[in-house]
Amino acid sequence: MIDDVLHFPEFARGTVWLVGAGPGDPGLLTLYALDALKQADVVVYDALVGDPVLALAGADAVLEFAGKRGGKPSPKQPDISARLVALAREGKRVLRLKGGDPYVFGRGGEEALALVAAGIPFRVVPGISAGIGGLASAGIPLTHRNVNHAVTFVTGHSAAGDVPDSVDWEALAKGSPVLVIFMVLTHLAEISARLIAAGRPADEPVAIVARATLPDEAVLETTLADAAAAARTADLKPPAMVVVGEVVRLRQGLDWRGALAGRRLDADPLGSGGEG
Repeated sequence: MIDDVLHFPEFARGTVWLVGAGPGDPGLLTLYALDALKQADVVVYDALVGDPVLALAGADAVLEFAGKRGGKPSPKQPDISARLVALAREGKRVLRLKGGDPYVFGRGGEEALALVAAGIPFRVVPGISAGIGGLASAGIPLTHRNVNHAVTFVTGHSAAGDVPDSVDWEALAKGSPVLVIFMVLTHLAEISARLIAAGRPADEPVAIVARATLPDEAVLETTLADAAAAARTADLKPPAMVVVGEVVRLRQGLDWRGALAGRRLDADPLGSGGEG
């Protein structure tokens, strides 16, 4: 029935597919991603792709780890790109599997350009970014018309492992009502201090979402001033995202996972009396 509605593209030998694995829960894979897993000869996966997703690969598929972890020995990006090219030139159907979406802080663009330079055909299969799907799972909407009309995605970790100097933190503090910060736990204290120094309220709501969409998902609600200390006390570990802004208050009414466990939700978390 599905095949009658969807025409799955052929995964040709000697090609590379850059595929988003979504935020973690294998149920949030796209149909194209699932089909690619079944067809691939080699799956080159990153550190954010969990075992339940990898278990969906074909029985004969070779699984190759090519993940990066801050502060730990990791494959260098040029080596990963070269490996994709080499596998494709061997006539393999190469699936490069990335957490979230390949083009959202996933270096998918760098790998795709390396394939172009080598003359390797490729396809991109978008995935649900953790910055969208992970927050929805945690009960936090990215936008809400009574709160914000803009949101900014930013990384808290440069290629060198530092706070990115190329990011204008002062401009973000003043101009974006909601910030979603990836790869931030290591530098959360410094980034919070920069945002507060640029004018963000110290008591602004913050949520830290770790292992989003997975059974052991953890969500910590705190404030901008207390976020780093709260994360240490809770012993939160990557992968984790931080969302800064008034939309965090909406979790009191939208924590659907909590409701399944018995939490009583607030239909008016902003105290607006139901306006809007």
